[in-house]
Amino acid sequence: MRLSARPLWNAAGIVAVALGTVGIALPLLPTVPFYILAAFCFARGNRVWEEKLLGHPRFGPPIRAWREKGAIARRGKWAATIAFAVSIAIGVWTLSMPWVLAPPAAACLSLCWLWTRPES
Repeated sequence: MRLSARPLWNAAGIVAVALGTVGIALPLLPTVPFYILAAFCFARGNRVWEEKLLGHPRFGPPIRAWREKGAIARRGKWAATIAFAVSIAIGVWTLSMPWVLAPPAAACLSLCWLWTRPES
């Protein structure tokens, strides 16, 4: 008897939705990337839930833009840049060498990738 992976995809999607929803209130936790991950998981676990995410008036368009063109809105890019700046400031304030170098390194790598994505 073969076990289905659908419950695992659904569980991962639910966790991603929960983290994305928490990210609405916490500015350093991104919302849309978690919803994109949830849509990916639900595409393999529950098409109805995937369609609900894609049809959402606020979060559906960025998910579709990512799927269709790999695009990220300029506003999202700036939000990520500001969040990384805050992260770097917290790191400089609280970390000692060599750990103080980790936030700027992660930010540089991530932002270089992020700003090369097309805009929706």
